Amino acid sequence: MFIKFLSDRVVKAARSVYSVMIEKNPGLIRDRKHHLKTYRYLFWVLFSLLCFVSIKVKHELNFLDKDTQFYRFQDSQFGLNHISNEKDSEDELQEALSLLSQLGPDALLTMILRKCPSQRSPEDLEVIYEELLHVKAAAHLSSSVRKELAAVLVFESHAKAGTVLFSQGDKGTSWYIIWKGSVNVITHGKGLVTTLHEGEDFGQLALLNEQPRAATIILREDNCHFLRVDKQDFIRILKDVEANTVRLEEHGKTVLVLEKSADSTEQGGAGNSSKYTVMSGTPEKILEHLLETIKLESNGNDALDCCVSDFLLTHKVFMPSSQLCHALQHQYPAQLAEGSEQEKTAYVLNIKQKVVKLVGQWVALFGLHLKEDPIALDFLERLKKDMAANSQLFNVLKDFRERRRTKVYVLSDIFDWFSNFEESVGRVQPIRAHDKVLYEIYRPDNKPLTLMLPVNTSVQEIMSALGKTGEDHVLIKMNSTGERAQLKLDATAVYTALGLNERLFICTISEMEQLTPLKEQQGPEQGTTDVLEQMSSKDIASELTNYDWELFTAMHEVELVYYIFGRHKFPGAITANLERFVRRFNEVQHWVLTELCLCEDLVKRAMLLKKFIKIASVLKEQKNLNSFFAVMFGLSNSAIQRLYKTWERIPSKTKRIYCSLERLMDPSRNHRAYRLAIAKLSPPYIPFMPLLLKDMTFIHEGNANYVDKLVNFEKMRMLAKTVKIVRGCRSQPYVASSPQRGLADRMFLEGAATRLSTYSDHALPLRTSTNIRHYIQNLKVIDNQRKLTQLSRTIDC
Repeated sequence: MFIKFLSDRVVKAARSVYSVMIEKNPGLIRDRKHHLKTYRYLFWVLFSLLCFVSIKVKHELNFLDKDTQFYRFQDSQFGLNHISNEKDSEDELQEALSLLSQLGPDALLTMILRKCPSQRSPEDLEVIYEELLHVKAAAHLSSSVRKELAAVLVFESHAKAGTVLFSQGDKGTSWYIIWKGSVNVITHGKGLVTTLHEGEDFGQLALLNEQPRAATIILREDNCHFLRVDKQDFIRILKDVEANTVRLEEHGKTVLVLEKSADSTEQGGAGNSSKYTVMSGTPEKILEHLLETIKLESNGNDALDCCVSDFLLTHKVFMPSSQLCHALQHQYPAQLAEGSEQEKTAYVLNIKQKVVKLVGQWVALFGLHLKEDPIALDFLERLKKDMAANSQLFNVLKDFRERRRTKVYVLSDIFDWFSNFEESVGRVQPIRAHDKVLYEIYRPDNKPLTLMLPVNTSVQEIMSALGKTGEDHVLIKMNSTGERAQLKLDATAVYTALGLNERLFICTISEMEQLTPLKEQQGPEQGTTDVLEQMSSKDIASELTNYDWELFTAMHEVELVYYIFGRHKFPGAITANLERFVRRFNEVQHWVLTELCLCEDLVKRAMLLKKFIKIASVLKEQKNLNSFFAVMFGLSNSAIQRLYKTWERIPSKTKRIYCSLERLMDPSRNHRAYRLAIAKLSPPYIPFMPLLLKDMTFIHEGNANYVDKLVNFEKMRMLAKTVKIVRGCRSQPYVASSPQRGLADRMFLEGAATRLSTYSDHALPLRTSTNIRHYIQNLKVIDNQRKLTQLSRTIDC
């Protein structure tokens, strides 16, 4: 029966909801007539139950009886006669609603995919389209192609492992995307060639080449789901793409490829003036086209076309500042060959205004980074002089300055180049290439050498500063486990790129194998349980968020682009702020591990585990998803999960809270649970940065930088869209929290019988904002997994 396919958690949730409905509104569960048959005790399970919960909780969906799938409850199956006390029932109901509201959107999506494509509504197509944005096989496809796919995808499922989907030599009839499960690819003579997993695709080649299937596809596991595109739809979409593509040529070579947008508002909203989207082209031609799309309106709502913003954010990948400045200078003195003097003057002024507007966005985006670029600075100074001599252009600038209050990035005052773009980040200041940092470099005898050098200093420059220019000396990076890596002479900014507990060593090549980690690299020998007991969970979470926010805002969004493509490809570029923020994630994760593994007392360790669960819960409430995931990753580490005696002491209510938090970490469907959660968040919030970087890497590695020797601008747009998530997270001001003096959150953590002297008078100074902040900013951790596992076995033997 269908019940066999439901997990115990869903069955339990269904039982809880059933019990409440019987008590509150028994009419919902009664005999029903369907196709002239009477069914007893009917209810909506999985698809319909989950959608029903979404209606009741979220008020997002309209429930239609004609689309329901019925299930007959049987008292003996579900234990519906079970009666629990009122408090337990309330807790179980909240847990059930939490689970079902999370699964509901996934059930809705599956229900939409099961519909015949001709019966899908515009809303259905939008749901499928949004899902395709996170499917690996569709990553390289344009927006218009994904939208067409949403209209033709067919859901196909197979229950048993070993099922042959098609055989080598068969005629190609469909293209498949793996929605759930995995398949084996087998060919004659070679056997198993590879295994494909969720998000990957197969079967496309036979459709493109009109050839037989080149391999046999066999299901690797039970209950595999696929998204299928049949051949006629596949070929039609390819033809539609070509029909909607415009290619501009110069001297017999294609210089710009445009694709007709599905609608005029897709790319730029009110600011979009073109129905065509740039797909690829030469850098100069892309720039020229984008300048044409810029509107010069007077209503204060003239936001730049989204493509222009994407171009500026990613231009250093394919168009260095020197090339961009030259191209802008070429466009700036534009002249009209024919027409009256009035027409020529109006045309030139129009072009100059557009260049100025684009430059204003460029300055607003990069700010002080341009001040470190001599070529860009020289261009801006020359532009400044020309504008000062042009009264009409100067009036445009004054107008721009007024409009900057509308949160549109424009050049506010050309005579005050950078003062308006200073970054305000609280107590953590952004690191820039020219800033000096303290380099600590250890000799083989573990004695430190300290140098104050610019953050972007190369290894060769460090060696020169140390007076070790001979070929026999090398700079080594070593972690706490003793793993060594020799750094290349042209490597830069090596100190800010060090991982947790990594250190730099200078030695000869013969001494390299004799190097051993420093004692400080091994991490602390004693935990800080006693200190943590004196701080409330909410205070700790608040200071974690305050500090994370400062690190997050100190990071320039263009650092993500440098990081993904490789910092070494951009002269003078640094990713120090991003690396500092990513390292913080690892630090918090290992802090949780370290404290629990160093706490030898079972009772205190159980209290500490409970505290970390509470901290994770508060971090989620504060929308600090980066530290939330760091804490949860720490708790889910094998060294902690194996502490059975400790977990047994956790109250059932706390375990339920942990389970509900754990569901947000579900990696299936490309972390769908997390993506659904953040889609409903409003800024400010801190995203899960490792996943965002993973998304960008996925886009980068799945798409070439150039297509037919033209810049693949579709790839740049996809990258820029991901980067703009960071911009959106920081689009609203964050108000720092201060430690809470109330005891409400402490009641969750420490029961009256276990608090004892934890909050005695002598402990009050440790709970001040300054002390908590100092503790949070100076975490000492063990990052050696083998050592953590050994400690775990010792304390829970």
